[in-house]
Amino acid sequence: MTQFDLTEDQRAIQDMARRFTADAITPFAAEWDEKHIFPRDAIRAAAELGFGSIYVSEASGGIGLGRLEAALIMEAMAYGCPSTSAFISIHNMASWMIDRFGSQAVKDKYLPAMVTMARMGSYCLTEAGSGSDAAALKTQAVREGDHYVVTGSKQFISGGGENDIYVVMVRTGEEGPKGISCLVIEKDMPGVSFGAQERKLGWHSQPTAQVNFDGVRVPADNLVGGEGEGFRIAMMGLDGGRLNIGACSLGGAQRCIDEAVAYSKERKQFGQAIADFQNTQFMLADMQTELEAARTLLYAAAVKVTDNAPDKTRFAAMAKRFATDTGSSVVDRALQLHGGYGYLMDYPIERFWRDLRVHSILEGTNQVMRMIIARDMLRQG
Repeated sequence: MTQFDLTEDQRAIQDMARRFTADAITPFAAEWDEKHIFPRDAIRAAAELGFGSIYVSEASGGIGLGRLEAALIMEAMAYGCPSTSAFISIHNMASWMIDRFGSQAVKDKYLPAMVTMARMGSYCLTEAGSGSDAAALKTQAVREGDHYVVTGSKQFISGGGENDIYVVMVRTGEEGPKGISCLVIEKDMPGVSFGAQERKLGWHSQPTAQVNFDGVRVPADNLVGGEGEGFRIAMMGLDGGRLNIGACSLGGAQRCIDEAVAYSKERKQFGQAIADFQNTQFMLADMQTELEAARTLLYAAAVKVTDNAPDKTRFAAMAKRFATDTGSSVVDRALQLHGGYGYLMDYPIERFWRDLRVHSILEGTNQVMRMIIARDMLRQG
């Protein structure tokens, strides 16, 4: 397989995800957005297809696919709703961390319900005082016998207050990345509480809230990996998360291109369809060309992450930066092509414009992506 071709199996996965999206997501996404509905039933229906455990091993009940297949699924679902697709991506990241680094006891305890999304998972890294500087996190876990006592809070957590399982990065040792460990904490453990639901520009179909830990006693067996391995686990998870969020931008932007093409054929100005104007044609051509370039880079990066290539983190960062910036730029031009109608909720473009904007911030801002890329270049040089 070249990086430009999909296998028959990959095309079948892509087609299945597209059909699911057309039936279960696209017709309802505008209402989810407008009424801030968390679509649990649709999300659990996605899990029935294996989309809640895309790269969880088959031994743990997942479907054991690679990162390219995951990107194809996320891209397809984001064509209907980037917010819902991104939520499913985050759950996949949490379940993968448990499967990849957890003990058999932790896997047996949590993965069966996570695979079906009967219990949904959140990934908790960001804090109010440590966004881009994740290694500066303050949430503490102090070992007391066979438990850790956890105190602190996490900010901007997708699924906060709704999800059952929180894969949390905590400080068990020294300052900096080497003192960070990873714990699985449950929603109903005493001392776990949540802030009010955040009022957001977009991503209205998923809950987001602060998660607070006030002396939460967590069994030591819930440690994922060894003490001090949390930051490495978090960063490995982010390689895949960055690909998925880039894929969500690809899917959302492609939807907006398709909407702009259809609209420009119907909309008439000065006695002719706006599609007949050279300016429109040039805009559409640039939008599709730039998106295809981003798609090719993202697919290539996904193969590198699956293969554990030495430059996988650099490529994941490049793909995330390029796909999310390109996606937002494409959607902005699609809105422009709709004129004043693009600004109305009667058309889907404004929802995608809002939903895709956060993609250049989360999973590491695009400024941090540039730092990662440049540092790797200079290290190699």
